[in-house]
Amino acid sequence: MPRRALATAVGWALALLTGFLAGAPVATAALVVGAGVLVVGAGMLVTAGPASARVLACVDVSLLTLFAGLFVVVGALGTTGVTGAAADALGAGWTTGVARLTLLTAVASNLFSNVPAVLLLAPLVDATGGGRTAYLTLAMASTLAGNPTLVGSIANLIVAEGARRAGERVGFGAYLRVGVPITLATLALGAAWLGLRPSG
Repeated sequence: MPRRALATAVGWALALLTGFLAGAPVATAALVVGAGVLVVGAGMLVTAGPASARVLACVDVSLLTLFAGLFVVVGALGTTGVTGAAADALGAGWTTGVARLTLLTAVASNLFSNVPAVLLLAPLVDATGGGRTAYLTLAMASTLAGNPTLVGSIANLIVAEGARRAGERVGFGAYLRVGVPITLATLALGAAWLGLRPSG
């Protein structure tokens, strides 16, 4: 990578980190920095030209559509009351105990993908008063639970698609053989670590 490009990437990363540390909403900071990257990287995206066409050609529309669809489904579940009914059915035990919340998050992450799973489970944790440890458990488990299958995380699909374009095939079974043991080991370690923390 050319030094100028590397310096630019580091600069934008620092700008994003500064936004987070300043207390800006995560979505706002990411949107502003992302727009800046596109505008500068394309030589002013608002003007037509070869540079903007190259940048837009890199956007994976099908993957973005899949991601947007997941959020639509999750939003519909909340609007129709399914999320609230699930909270009542599960009770506080599933969202306050580290081990059980880890298991619940792992299952949900591989049914809906990890980001939509968090959007489903965070209101349950809030409704049952899970506290700080519960939120840390949700963050830990949703991140690590996306590893066992290709569909567990959008990041996995991005990697698999990139490999396909490079002429390499990452199959579901091959990924599973690596992902499952890694996920079980890291989830167990994360749950044990959080289980030793003072509750709160």
